[in-house]
Amino acid sequence: MRNLTYILFIFVFSFSFSQNKSADTAQVVVPNRTNSALAKEKPYLILISADGFRYDYAKKYNAENLLNLSKQGVSAKAMLPTFPSITFPNHWSLITGLYPSHHGLVDNFFYDYSRKEFYAMSKKENAEDGSWYGGTPLWSLAEKQGVVSASLHWVGSASEAGGARPTYYYHYHEKFTPEEKISKVINWLKLPEDVRPHFISLYFPEVDAAGHHYGPESEEAKNSVKLVDSAVGNLVKKVNELGLKNVNFIFVSDHGMIKVDKENPLYIPEILLDKERFDIFNSQTLLRVIVKNPNEIETIYHQLKDAKSDDYKVILTKRFPRKLHYGTKDDKYNRIGQILLVPNAPKIFLEKGKSTSVGKHGYNPRKTPEMKAVFYAWGDVFKNNLEINEFSNVNVYPLVAEILGLKITEPIDGKVSVLQKTLK
Repeated sequence: MRNLTYILFIFVFSFSFSQNKSADTAQVVVPNRTNSALAKEKPYLILISADGFRYDYAKKYNAENLLNLSKQGVSAKAMLPTFPSITFPNHWSLITGLYPSHHGLVDNFFYDYSRKEFYAMSKKENAEDGSWYGGTPLWSLAEKQGVVSASLHWVGSASEAGGARPTYYYHYHEKFTPEEKISKVINWLKLPEDVRPHFISLYFPEVDAAGHHYGPESEEAKNSVKLVDSAVGNLVKKVNELGLKNVNFIFVSDHGMIKVDKENPLYIPEILLDKERFDIFNSQTLLRVIVKNPNEIETIYHQLKDAKSDDYKVILTKRFPRKLHYGTKDDKYNRIGQILLVPNAPKIFLEKGKSTSVGKHGYNPRKTPEMKAVFYAWGDVFKNNLEINEFSNVNVYPLVAEILGLKITEPIDGKVSVLQKTLK
């Protein structure tokens, strides 16, 4: 088998294919979709994700609109990303209510040994191939129950995952400004009642990009937070001007951001560089190891453990902490690997001679608070001026389903009881 060593390096943007100058910016519309009579009476729900918007950014950088809107509704002290705290796995967890080990996106890049294929978030043919994605995304759940939906660049929204794409969607690119995205959402809400979406998912990449390139304490990170905050404020203003009844908003992120120790990186143990014996997948905040000869797993584990420093842990996947849901028993698609090397933040694994970005994510959010995400919600269905404790992001899915009156049709990891208290 060819070498499966596959290194991901994210520098500025989360999705490298978005930089293609010939990006397809046209809206895609699935024909012959209409709201059922029951759907027309349902609330509207706009789910907004600002990639990399750390749980404390709004207060840290005085995001006035978001702070004011959250006071009118619900705010969480923080929202816990799933492990690993990276973009694709967490966006798919938010939209399916499943942990990464259960929906299959265990990383931004991985190899599927049964398919004998790589998945990489930067490859459009992967990102838009629904066969890689487990679970039923919220737009698919809605469409199958007669509720028209729309999505602007949410992970997986251009794929057929779950059996039904949104009625309105776009192929991923980064050509639209935040304000252009707001205009497109407003245009959707101006459509005739029969074809007007009641569930809209919307994605902003700017905060993540600034955090990676300049770090979470930078002026650029602050400006990106202000940019998204302004866009959300403008969206709410323009939605209010439409005079629609029962419009609700949920503002989330996939993970936070931390400045990493790029000057003193950890180097991959020499033994793992033997391509005949190992496949390694290095996201720098997590190193996954596949031992090609299963009989060697325990021996290699002990060798790595004996040689490790205090800056990282060596863990057999079958013994990974159960509360992180990333162990062998949870690995539904057999994509994680048998041994995990987990650096202690802000340390990273780096190949010799390689460079890296200033800010990163991926660490355990229960031990590295900078990984925690944001959750705000406001609108007619939400209680006013309520602050809630931390919770896992898989619980957003059943909350949205409850608001829209959707029946959840397959097992999920989230529980509606966790966020039921946020509703009037």
